[in-house]
Amino acid sequence: MARVRDIEIDEVPEEVRPTYRKFATDYGPFLNQVKIFAHRPVALKHIMGLLLELADEAVLPKRYLEIALVVVSKLNECTYCVAHHAPRLVDQGFAPETLAKILDDDCPGLDEVDLLVRDYAVQVTTKPQYIRDAIFEDLKKHFTEEQIVELTLRTALCGFFNRFNDALMIGMEDGVMADMLSSGANETDLPQHDQAAAG
Repeated sequence: MARVRDIEIDEVPEEVRPTYRKFATDYGPFLNQVKIFAHRPVALKHIMGLLLELADEAVLPKRYLEIALVVVSKLNECTYCVAHHAPRLVDQGFAPETLAKILDDDCPGLDEVDLLVRDYAVQVTTKPQYIRDAIFEDLKKHFTEEQIVELTLRTALCGFFNRFNDALMIGMEDGVMADMLSSGANETDLPQHDQAAAG
């Protein structure tokens, strides 16, 4: 149960309801997150609206987006985001073993470009001030500048979502764990937290 109450769709301004509805259903099973964002309709409208528009445009291939989102969520130990994005990563053709070992140097199933995206997501998340120009030279061999900007945006924004979800203790929606397990992922792929802080 989240640390603030859920806001139902009929409690938000009418002009925000399409974003509420679309993000909670079409974008993915994110209803519990939407119900918390809805405390601030302007944030729901613009942040979730941004993600919906980016998904519609699909400038960045989903394969690389999902690598980045899983990497960031594992680094930040966000169980909510790892559980939601694990099946999406598998849907991109990766084996569950890749999910389990995605932060390992010798992660199986990642090609040269996948590893580049993985390593960039790690650097953006852990030490962005120390990123060398060389990684951008490598990224530009495979991505347009528009795609690099979006990859950076989505990587950094994922870190925001990780912290938002965990700080407010947003609960997992029904069916998310079952979906993750049916994709071949295991509960051991999720971050293990000391629950003492929640008590």
